Amino acid sequence: MPYQDVFVLFWEQVKESIQEGNFAKLTMAKTIGKLNFKNIFLRPIYSEDGFKVLLKFHYRSRDTEDTEEELTLDEAFVVLKAHLRDPFLSVLMFSTKKDVMFKINKKGAGSVIVNPPSFSSIIQAKNDVG
Repeated sequence: MPYQDVFVLFWEQVKESIQEGNFAKLTMAKTIGKLNFKNIFLRPIYSEDGFKVLLKFHYRSRDTEDTEEELTLDEAFVVLKAHLRDPFLSVLMFSTKKDVMFKINKKGAGSVIVNPPSFSSIIQAKNDVG
């Protein structure tokens, strides 16, 4: 199945995890090549205004400052989708219920693997943006 379709199915599990209140963190990793761009992280922000995420772009070089932005879940989906396969080949969702890994193979097919949870509790992102 094309990775774009599988990513939509993966994202449904992310949304389900958030609705159930057990979403802990999401990480985009495994880049193609040795880029300065190392990871993208999403951490939950539960507030009176509703659910948002803190999106963090993490770089290898200490000369490049990491950037953070507070987004809605729909806005985060657009950003993450734009970085699939260019440069990231995997996305990991951690929750207190299960870990879900989305992977893209060399032929461009996507897959989802479910594992036992790595996190036993949720640590919210600090809302320092803005």
